[in-house]
Amino acid sequence: MAGQATRLAAPRGGRRAPRLAPRAVSWLQVGPLAFILVVFFALPTLLFLVVSFFDYDRTGIYPAFMLDNYREVLTTPATLRVYLSSLKFAFIVWGITLVLGFGIAHFLVFHVRSAAVRTALFLLCAIPFWTSGIIRTIAWIPFLGRNGAFNQTLIELHLVRQPLEFLLFSPFAVCVTYVHLFTLLMIGPIANAMAKIDPALLEAARDAGASRWRTMVDVVIPLSKTGIALGSILVFTQVMGDFFVVKQMSGGQSASIVSALATEIQAMQYPPAAASAMLLVLFVAVMVAGMMRVVDVRKELVR
Repeated sequence: MAGQATRLAAPRGGRRAPRLAPRAVSWLQVGPLAFILVVFFALPTLLFLVVSFFDYDRTGIYPAFMLDNYREVLTTPATLRVYLSSLKFAFIVWGITLVLGFGIAHFLVFHVRSAAVRTALFLLCAIPFWTSGIIRTIAWIPFLGRNGAFNQTLIELHLVRQPLEFLLFSPFAVCVTYVHLFTLLMIGPIANAMAKIDPALLEAARDAGASRWRTMVDVVIPLSKTGIALGSILVFTQVMGDFFVVKQMSGGQSASIVSALATEIQAMQYPPAAASAMLLVLFVAVMVAGMMRVVDVRKELVR
């Protein structure tokens, strides 16, 4: 009976189906993603790198190998101010979203017992992402404006006598909009990391006499460092790569690196724009590498 089952399972003609080598299977699995990364990231980056050394004038660009574009970017005071402005926004938004994201994730994971309620609350946080980021940005203008809803509410409550001017078209408006747009990028990774914490560890800490603060510092935060690192990378890179929010919400009073790039491209100054783009990629890559040196994200994700 067993022999008959074996004969029925065997391929016709007694030949086995060909099997690919494990290395070939690995290449087939990684091939599509590698193709996408090469075509849409590596090749454009290589093109930017080449063009960044070209010469240019009002009529066109000319193949050359010169460092004047990088020298101009690194020595121009206006460029340095733009980089400092972008860094200021990035660190302020990173700090605020980290505090908010950690607190919200901690509440969702450790204080909401029902999985259905936890999912519903997380979806509630994600509802703003169902609309365009441009719409969510512009929606702050009628709310924070001089005659907007927030100022009118403060006046009706007799908290202020006249509308607050700093709410809109200011660095404050830029930071508020960034926090609204990117807090969820911090909540998701941190909540995912916290969900992997064994509740027995928290119980053991409490049985050992640790206070809530010591439990948070010695248990929750160290075990959530992967989510904190991933959320920080997402928020930092998004802020550094954005220009619409700064342009729209600052009223032209602040600038970002990408807005300076857009201005150079509109003026058809492609080589200096390419040099600025390469420096931005290098700068963000160094910052991300520094974060990953603190937390080995790949090792933690494998676990």
